[in-house]
Amino acid sequence: MAPQRQDTQPRFYAQPASNVPSTASLIPPSARSPNQGAVQAAFARAPQSLRSVPSLNSLNDSPYSGAAAGRTTAGYQVNSISDKFSLAPDPRTWGADLSPNHAEPDDYLHNPDPRRDRKHDRGGHVLTYRGLTNLGCLFVLTAGLLTLFAGYPMISYFTRHDISLNDGFNLGGINASGQLPSMTNDWGLIDVDTPSSAYTVTSFADGSEWQLVFSDEFNVDGRTFWPGDDPYWEAANLHYWQTNDLEWYYPDTVTTKGGYLTITMSERTMNNLNYTSGLISSWNKFCFTGGMVLVSPPSLMADPSNGDVLVVPTRISGLSRCTCPGQSHPGPVHSDGTYVGRSAPEIDIFEAQISGEPLTGQVSQSAQWAYQSCYTGISGCFQTYGYEYQPGYQSDGGYITWITNDQVTWTIDASGMAADSRVNISDRPVPQEPMYLIMNLAISPNFATIDFTNLVFPAVMQVDWIRVYQPKSAINIGCDPKDFPTAAYINEYIEAYSNPNLTTWNGDYGQPFPKNSLLTQC
Repeated sequence: MAPQRQDTQPRFYAQPASNVPSTASLIPPSARSPNQGAVQAAFARAPQSLRSVPSLNSLNDSPYSGAAAGRTTAGYQVNSISDKFSLAPDPRTWGADLSPNHAEPDDYLHNPDPRRDRKHDRGGHVLTYRGLTNLGCLFVLTAGLLTLFAGYPMISYFTRHDISLNDGFNLGGINASGQLPSMTNDWGLIDVDTPSSAYTVTSFADGSEWQLVFSDEFNVDGRTFWPGDDPYWEAANLHYWQTNDLEWYYPDTVTTKGGYLTITMSERTMNNLNYTSGLISSWNKFCFTGGMVLVSPPSLMADPSNGDVLVVPTRISGLSRCTCPGQSHPGPVHSDGTYVGRSAPEIDIFEAQISGEPLTGQVSQSAQWAYQSCYTGISGCFQTYGYEYQPGYQSDGGYITWITNDQVTWTIDASGMAADSRVNISDRPVPQEPMYLIMNLAISPNFATIDFTNLVFPAVMQVDWIRVYQPKSAINIGCDPKDFPTAAYINEYIEAYSNPNLTTWNGDYGQPFPKNSLLTQC
């Protein structure tokens, strides 16, 4: 006899009809159909307003039947909410299809499919696009947080630079703050204290009227000239070793007092030198091309070796016309494609000293001498020195005229610097570079024998005012003119201009010299 196979398939059996109402039924017995396979719903008509219907129950009444509640009602029975809206326990009474072959939309979620799931059952690997993306996002997020909270403070600490108070005369120097300070006075190009009578001047060359474009009267006492203190002047902090100076230029030696700019030389040891003095300049702050400069210094109160007021270019030096194309050169360019040669000319307004036997006060404007009494502190008189110039070659009408006390001392025309084929020198123009102003007081054996025994310190050089004029039809102020650009070149080599310890281009700064066509290097 064959063994009986156990039937594992679920089976469903019809239930006998029952007259007992379900406690979970939503349909009252009175609304049910004799056919148990169908569902009928009884809908009641909307009740009247609660305000117009009296209450049928008292506080002692219950909505449940008397048998269930343990009490009777007055001739009627109120069905409960659960009686009205509950469903029967048999889903077939709801009209639901309980057949095992009935397909539903979510069957795939819980019905296994060996063919479909074979790939996943064998396992996978993390090197998926989604996995790599997730790991990459976590890496970027972690790296960003570490950089922000750990890397940034360390980078800031190790890359910080202290603000330098040094500048470099001849090589120039920059405002250490990089900005113009906020000033309480009206610090325009023209000083508000300049008298209106000085707003114009007559040209010594052609008699035309020239216009004031810059002035400083130094009438506000207590001004300082550390980097960032003044919009137009900055004091040097260095040793000018090129002329064997014996002093260290230091900013605290320059100030304004009693309506004058004062530069004080003292017998004070600093940086292995025995003297301190001052130099201020308008380098990279105020520059001009062409015009007239007038300055009024009164007296030297003692016997320093040399006091200067001079005008020098913005310091783009020794860049040849023969520089090969593509090499470092600020331009501009000639019509033949060669560069315009750039140089560092210097025009001395005056150089004053006391020397000779007996000691005599002297002022040099290229071998021109001034009056002694203004340089020994005897009379306290003021002199006016200056020069007027037109940049360019002979064809441009170039010239320089030096002035003392409103009188022409001497003039040189561009024709005096014409080409000389015997020594292979071409035409030399009156300086076309944008020029800036320098005022300093120095001591050096290069200028005269120093009488150390009779020197008296402190020695003071004073300047009453300084003014710059230009023709009304040829105003050209600024340190980066279009025809002689400087800013880009200076910014490219800014360390050479701001670090006075760099004294050689190749050795200290480590920069190559531009290649030169004259040396067949192109």
